[in-house]
Formats: sequence, C-alpha cells, structure tokens
Amino acid sequence: MTVLTWSDDRVEQLKKLWEAGHSASQIAAELGNVTRNAVIGKVHRLGLSGRAKSPAAAAPRQRKPRPAQHMMRVARPVTRGNTALAHAFETELEPDPITYDNVVPMSQRLSLQELNEATCHWPVGDPSSPDFFFCGGKALAGLPYCVQHSRIAYQPAADRRRPSSKPTTR
Repeated sequence: MTVLTWSDDRVEQLKKLWEAGHSASQIAAELGNVTRNAVIGKVHRLGLSGRAKSPAAAAPRQRKPRPAQHMMRVARPVTRGNTALAHAFETELEPDPITYDNVVPMSQRLSLQELNEATCHWPVGDPSSPDFFFCGGKALAGLPYCVQHSRIAYQPAADRRRPSSKPTTR
C-alpha cells in the first residue's frame, strides 16, 4: 500500500482548485491517487472551507410560478370506519344529560373489577385517589364507551386539528 503525503505542490494545486469552486470529487480526480474524503479532510485542516461563492450559488433561484389548483374538499363522515359509533350517533342524537355533564350517578359507578364488555370503561378522576371510578354506563356495541364518552374519545381528525380557543400565556 502506497501512502501519499501532501506535498507543497499538491497542497497548492488543491487550494487553487478549491478556490476555483471545484468539488472535492473533481479535485480528487485531478490530483489522482487521493480520495474525495482525503481532499475534504485536507481542506478542513487547511481551513479552506470558506470558499468564494459563485454568483449563481449566492443568489436564491427564482421559483417557477405554478398555476392555481382548485382543491375539492369533500366532507367525510364523522365515524369513518366505525359503524357502531355511527349507528349510535344516528339513533341517539341527544346525549343523556347526566353523562353529558360528566356527573355519573353513584349507582352507575364501577370499579375496575366490576367492568365488563357491556359497561363504559371511561375513567373518572385520579387513579391514585380512593374516589376514582369508571363511568359504568351502557357501552355501545363493539366499543368500550357509552355514547357521550365515545363522542369525546372518537373525534374526527378535522376537529382535533382546530386551534383551541383558549388564550395561551407565556
């Protein structure tokens, strides 16, 4: 294996090519028996990284104007892919005022051990608190929540992306 050192002549040639705006690959090909990475390393060690920019590279290029495209927006169903939820929304337009206000009657509240497929699994309160419970209302078929909690849990993507109306403080 032959190790080439950077002779003064090769370093001068490197500097000239670099200042002329040649790429590291072009310089490596011009010098011969040196890799692109070796050129990059030498340029870095010599502190040559601040080369003069060509006028074309210095000025940002203008973008081509694009014709205005008309986008057709189609309203998607609220319950894309979830027929159980769609059916619940269609059949029960007015939610139960008790669950709507997030006030769950004492007789409906369940512990984790009491939950089953027919009951609402919506957690209420702090799990580390002794007052913690689950909604326990009638769950929709195939879903873990009642009608009201399903409306909260399964929101359309467009509703989730809307900015909140709450003022932000910094």
